[in-house]
Amino acid sequence: MITVENLTKRYGGFTAVDGISFEARPGSVVGFLGPNGAGKSTAMRMMTGLTPPTSGRATILGRTYRELHNPGRQVGVMLDASAQHPGRTGREVLRVAAVSVGVGKDRVEEVLSLVGLTQDEAGRRVRNYSLGMRQRLGLAAALLGDPQVLVLDEPANGLDPQGIHWMRGLLRRFADGGGTVLLSSHLLHEVQVVADDLVMIGRGRIVAMGSKEELLSRGGTTVRSADDARLAGLLDRAGVPYTRTGDGLVVDAESGVVGQVAATEQVVLLELRSGGSEGLEEMFLGLTAATSREGDAA
Repeated sequence: MITVENLTKRYGGFTAVDGISFEARPGSVVGFLGPNGAGKSTAMRMMTGLTPPTSGRATILGRTYRELHNPGRQVGVMLDASAQHPGRTGREVLRVAAVSVGVGKDRVEEVLSLVGLTQDEAGRRVRNYSLGMRQRLGLAAALLGDPQVLVLDEPANGLDPQGIHWMRGLLRRFADGGGTVLLSSHLLHEVQVVADDLVMIGRGRIVAMGSKEELLSRGGTTVRSADDARLAGLLDRAGVPYTRTGDGLVVDAESGVVGQVAATEQVVLLELRSGGSEGLEEMFLGLTAATSREGDAA
């Protein structure tokens, strides 16, 4: 369980995170989304005790990160997969972490297998790892203490399609087993597939949050017919609100209602889709277009 309450971070006159509040519940994957400079990484650093908040608080399992006893056994964190000693082998990186967390060498071998790093790869120096291998090693370190919560910043960065598919399954199984996952990613399709809930921020503020199904259904129903003028008249008569576009109508009703209205008067439909069928990318771009600040600190 992660609880964020009015979390704020200011640097002089600049506000990086501005009073955000949300929850990530056990058994769920929460997608934490926003354009570059939105404040995602700063918020995650505050949640995990790396950056002190200006005001507000974030708790994990009911306590701030600093109050957790041996936090590595309760919270798995991966904020920067490149922050690993380049002269050590992957196995050595994990063995050093295992001593800190208080787990044995057997657990190191378990997580290496879990993240798909072979014996040969585990014996290589990290400086010779690809970005995807570093991501797998970072995730192995996050899982080392068998935590209840995962906080992951761009964990699929550098993975090939097969690796992304694997990670999606791993995170889904972790959540289905009662764990909590907070996942920041720019790979919107992958977040759409795996996430249960979404939190979107822009310029440090939350612009939308809720279940994935709820947010993706907000776009109404898009419909195009052989006679849009006639269909519009039928919707007027039925009291169903709509908006004309350059290519059909956007109706504030479920697709089944629109289909029934059209079928009653035998209007031929050429296109009928819910707003959510456009996917997460369209919603993300629409909500964050006015708040994007490419190049600012994330």
